[in-house]
Amino acid sequence: MERKSRTRKVTAVAAACAAAALLAAGCSSSSGGKAAEQSANVGSAGKANTARIKIAMITHAAPGDTFWDLIRKGAQAAAAKDNVDLVYSSDPNAANQANLIQNAIDQKVDGIAVTLAKPDAMKAAVAKAEKAGIPVVGFNAGLDNWKEQGLLEYFGQDENVAGQAFGEKLNSLGAKHNICVIQEQGHVALEARCAGVKKSFKGKTENLYVNGTDMPSVKSTITAKLKQDSSIDEVVTLGGPFALTAVQSVSDAGSKAKVATFDLNKDVTKAIQAGTVQFAVDQQPYLQGYLSIDSLWLYKYNGNFSGGGVAPVLTGPAFVTKDNVDTIAKFAAKGTR
Repeated sequence: MERKSRTRKVTAVAAACAAAALLAAGCSSSSGGKAAEQSANVGSAGKANTARIKIAMITHAAPGDTFWDLIRKGAQAAAAKDNVDLVYSSDPNAANQANLIQNAIDQKVDGIAVTLAKPDAMKAAVAKAEKAGIPVVGFNAGLDNWKEQGLLEYFGQDENVAGQAFGEKLNSLGAKHNICVIQEQGHVALEARCAGVKKSFKGKTENLYVNGTDMPSVKSTITAKLKQDSSIDEVVTLGGPFALTAVQSVSDAGSKAKVATFDLNKDVTKAIQAGTVQFAVDQQPYLQGYLSIDSLWLYKYNGNFSGGGVAPVLTGPAFVTKDNVDTIAKFAAKGTR
């Protein structure tokens, strides 16, 4: 009886393994115990079993700008899945950002993901990385420059197209006079957004330059402009934190202007729900960060590159309005949208 009972147990285990194999890529009696459990966890999470590599992500993020937290979270998620050692660094100063590329070259990283907010200042450093045999991908800023600088791929939105879509949205809402608030003068992506708005908007568009690293100054500058010109009926901001500051400026100025913005975070979704921000254009920064790291792993281990090296991968624009914000808010609350 004991032998039959053992036989039945072995048969049951074998049947369980066979069923699991159909559902989850196999069950091995030789790996056993903790090793089998770890193998199952890796498979269910889709974690790569390739050799660990090091990838540098280098951005022009300014201190305190929460937009970049979403980029970094996406990059970290891809790095965890792909068995990548992610080295993240940032500096809003273009020359310093170029130095960070040189640091990555010196570390002999396996790949670099970089933003090209001021592409001319980055050109020489990018060329050095490529000469060293390090694949480089671009994301977020540099749509018009990534190919000429020899980058492998690009992930982001066409900022001028996004700006034009924004302008059309303002037309549909009956706006007549907007100020487009640029938090970093000379930043090609931000300038392109406002240029796109101006191109499609039927009313008057004025660019208003502010110091994005000094939020009290941003608030006072917008407030002063609204007090100076009561005809302004729309404040266009180019980042979530600036939208929330603009809402305060409108109140302080006693203005009737509305606020709409590029880019999203959990506080902006709440503002859209409350009606203090009309809408946001989401370029999906989490996705940009994720794809940038994942693409370099795919290139190293399978020779893949999206867009054939000639077309960008567009992550936006997507409008977030009161009609669809509830669906997106649950992801924004987690810090991934």
